[in-house]
Parts: sequence; structure tokens; C-alpha cells
Amino acid sequence: MMAKEMNNRQAYFNYHIEDKYVAGIVLLGTEVKSIREGKVSFNDAYCMFDKSELWLRGLYIAEYKMGTSNNHIAVHDRKLLLTQRELKRLQAKMKERGFTLVPLRVFFNEKNFAKVEIGLARGKKTHDKRASIKEKDVKRELGRVVKF
Repeated sequence: MMAKEMNNRQAYFNYHIEDKYVAGIVLLGTEVKSIREGKVSFNDAYCMFDKSELWLRGLYIAEYKMGTSNNHIAVHDRKLLLTQRELKRLQAKMKERGFTLVPLRVFFNEKNFAKVEIGLARGKKTHDKRASIKEKDVKRELGRVVKF
């Protein structure tokens, strides 16, 4: 069974992504099975530092339907795994005003490890969001014209 790749489309709409990092994630067994089924929601998910460790908060991974009483909790803090150099660089950037870390996608790499791509992002203003919508509409119209 091919695992699905889950993308956070809202992140690209709400933020300018300055830089991207791929991090490992600490998961429980039933969480891995739910991710393979594509049962992930990025609503209200963000990354934060706690004692120089990076944590992913608010990521919803649905309970595994075939799980037993040992099933995982759907929303809890999950630790992200990055090198010390990357963590220090991200912490320095986070101290700058206006930067935040948002999860962009959850996927499995070629070794079948669950990974999270996080983006160092700066929030968009309302007029930037309108420009994104206009750009998307133009691309859609061009796609229709080219098809015919």
C-alpha cells in the first residue's frame, strides 16, 4: 500500500515560506498507521521551542480504527528531531520579529520513516492573500484555455 503525502495548503496561503527543513518526528505505533491512511489534519498546528527542543503542537492524527485500548491520543505534543546546528539556527530566527514555524507536509521517506517538512514563515498581509487568490485564478484560467 502506497502511503499518502499530506500537505498543509493553508500554510502557503497564510504565510510567506522563507526556508524549509525536514525533521523526524517521534510517533507511537498507531499514529504511524493512521498517517499511512492519510488521517492527518494541520488545523491549528504549529511548532514551538521548549528547553531547546522543538515540539509540534496541535497536529491532529485520527485514532487508528483498528486500534485497541492502547490507541494514541489524537492531539498531543510531538517532538521533532533536527540536528543541534539546525535547532540553534531556527531558535535565532524565531527571536526575530514576525517569524514562526509551521508544518508544511507529513510524508514517509525512502526508508519508510515518518518525516515532517517545516517552514520558517512570515505572515502574509490581507492584500498579499488577495494577490495569491488572483494568481491562482489566472493559472486555472490558463489551464482551461490550454486544454482546448
